[in-house]
Amino acid sequence: MQFVDKALARRLESGEEMPQVLYARMFQKTRPEIGAAEEEICGGHMIFAGLGSPIGRATGVGLDRPFTAEDLNRVEQFYRAHQAPSQVDLCPMHEPAVFELFKERGYGIAELNNVLYRKLDAGEKSPPPPAGSEIRRSLPEEADRAGTIVETAFFPDGAPEAYRGLVAPFYQMERALAFVASVEGRLVACGTGLVIPEHKVFALCGAGTLAEFRGRGLQTALLRARMAAALEAGCEYAVVVTQGGTISQRNAERLGFRVAYSKVTVIKQLEPLG
Repeated sequence: MQFVDKALARRLESGEEMPQVLYARMFQKTRPEIGAAEEEICGGHMIFAGLGSPIGRATGVGLDRPFTAEDLNRVEQFYRAHQAPSQVDLCPMHEPAVFELFKERGYGIAELNNVLYRKLDAGEKSPPPPAGSEIRRSLPEEADRAGTIVETAFFPDGAPEAYRGLVAPFYQMERALAFVASVEGRLVACGTGLVIPEHKVFALCGAGTLAEFRGRGLQTALLRARMAAALEAGCEYAVVVTQGGTISQRNAERLGFRVAYSKVTVIKQLEPLG
């Protein structure tokens, strides 16, 4: 495994940065009422994709150049313009002065996640899919069904409004890859990902399995299928972001992923002017 320095961290952070950028661009076309926006800043992007949405923060900033108080002013102005809290992803490769800057501005912790990565291996052979199942590329017309699987997997009692319909737009993105697992012709699991050619990184995301079909190795098979497709697309690394101690992290580590670092999303609630 390569030593994780700032240069590699910048590449890995693109795994969350670029899907958000493409979501914002997609929503600008398909859901203009949201007011989605994305803008480059300090080597990364700041993204807004709707109030309350899990998509929308500044990511990839300050890893290939210094992050200054002026940059943070721009971030806060961007989110204030959208009446949204200011959110930024920070990792251990950021300078101590950057963390101090956010502390001085009164930011708190919104999320803590693990970034896992793995170098893709052209010589790796994948075992056959679990007995009785089929793993294949997903068809465009399966977008809504795949989305329902992911929503049900994470929210058995129903997904909040801001979390609904997030998989289907992915099917329309350039360089997106989607795979499904079926049992007796029924779609029971899915997994998506995005090829990021400028960093030769493949971002794994949007995966889920119906409850009654878990424990069969379907997500592991979907991971293998997506990594093989990413390698064919010219990617060097696969990256996935998970919460610590989750089944998603366990599945990734079983396939040779390792934790590159833990990262924090810091947040500052919108304050009234004056």
